[in-house]
Amino acid sequence: MDIWQIVVIVVLAALILVWVAVIAYNKGRVSGRLAAEQDLSGDEDTHSLFGDDAPVRPTERRLIEVLPEALIVTDRNGLVQYSSPGSVPFGLVSGDRLNSREVEDILTQAAADGGMREREVQLPVNRNSYPSSNGRGLEAGQSRPSNTLYLRVRIGDIGDDLYAIFINDMSEQRRFEAVRRDFVTNVSHELKTPAGAIALLAETVTDAADDPDAVRYFSGRISKESARLTELVHHLIDLQKAQSPQSVIDARRISALDVARAAIAANQTQADSRHVDIRLSVNGQSVPTKVEEPADGEGSLEESGSPATNGPMIKADKEAMQTAVKNLVENAIHYSPEHTTVAVGVGERDGKVTIRVVDQGIGIPAKSLDRIFERFYRVDPARSRETGGSGLGLAITKHCVQENGGRISVWSRTGEGSTFTIELPAAPDEDDDEARSDESTQA
Repeated sequence: MDIWQIVVIVVLAALILVWVAVIAYNKGRVSGRLAAEQDLSGDEDTHSLFGDDAPVRPTERRLIEVLPEALIVTDRNGLVQYSSPGSVPFGLVSGDRLNSREVEDILTQAAADGGMREREVQLPVNRNSYPSSNGRGLEAGQSRPSNTLYLRVRIGDIGDDLYAIFINDMSEQRRFEAVRRDFVTNVSHELKTPAGAIALLAETVTDAADDPDAVRYFSGRISKESARLTELVHHLIDLQKAQSPQSVIDARRISALDVARAAIAANQTQADSRHVDIRLSVNGQSVPTKVEEPADGEGSLEESGSPATNGPMIKADKEAMQTAVKNLVENAIHYSPEHTTVAVGVGERDGKVTIRVVDQGIGIPAKSLDRIFERFYRVDPARSRETGGSGLGLAITKHCVQENGGRISVWSRTGEGSTFTIELPAAPDEDDDEARSDESTQA
């Protein structure tokens, strides 16, 4: 083998070594890049967007729990992958699938164009009962469950054939809007009706100036409508006072029995004219509706101070509570047929004093129970105008009771009468008050 053959062999070997080195170098670069990408992707899977130290799964759950909307995650076919606890009351999921055709339609549209879709849907629900207040019925301010849910649904793609369905319950907001519309309509009607009647009657009197009988009749009608308008204005003033934060509550230790008797006395004339009997009881035992005069030499009832005489004691504003109970008794008389009975019961149990007014009247439909304490709301507008009510009595009663730390509830069925219950904390004994006062002074 000559020298040239040896040189060629050496050159070829060197070229082979260089080629192998280049291949190995390129392969190393590719492997390093893939490893780096795998490390990055691993960081995305195992690290939270909210910090390197935040655990992914617990952070996700807490985030979903604090969201104002409920969340359901599905694929494009409505197969549920996750549903938050807040979505359960809406009943949109049966098993592992969506059961609402309206929500499925929105999901189909979002999946078709890959965009965000939002819409408000109405879902019927089967609710035949209303919340109970320890057997006393529906408490003032408590809403009767509606048979329709108003849901704001927003659906968007979050990747890998997964779609987030955010649900916001708009039912309370829609109910508030309906109440506001009704209030504006009712107050406009209540103010316009007597004002328009007075203007029309005054014109009629002018045209009938030559007929004394007609003048007397229409003048009487004007006086009646004027009194109705005046009563409405007074009730509006009373309601404003009850709602005003600057209203002064003169809370004192008073007898619930005295409050009930004062309310009955204020309505006794109306009861007699309608032949409605009013009965009063304390802890289930009948007592006179009027204070009996003491026998000679026995002193006054106030001096005796016995529980049987004074009844359960409460700490409240006397005038406000008398107004509240008077309105309840007045309504019971107005909405009761003649020759029926209105029962007023005062009781004390477990540190609570109740004043209950029960009538045998026409009752209140279930759909109106949660609205009767609204201003100007009327179950039967025609009958309310006939009885002369302003539509503000129960609203005033509610605020009077709540401002004194109590609550009022109603139970009623159509044709079976109504029961209104006022509940207030029992007032401590005067000895206890003095002991607390001494302790506060020493402290």
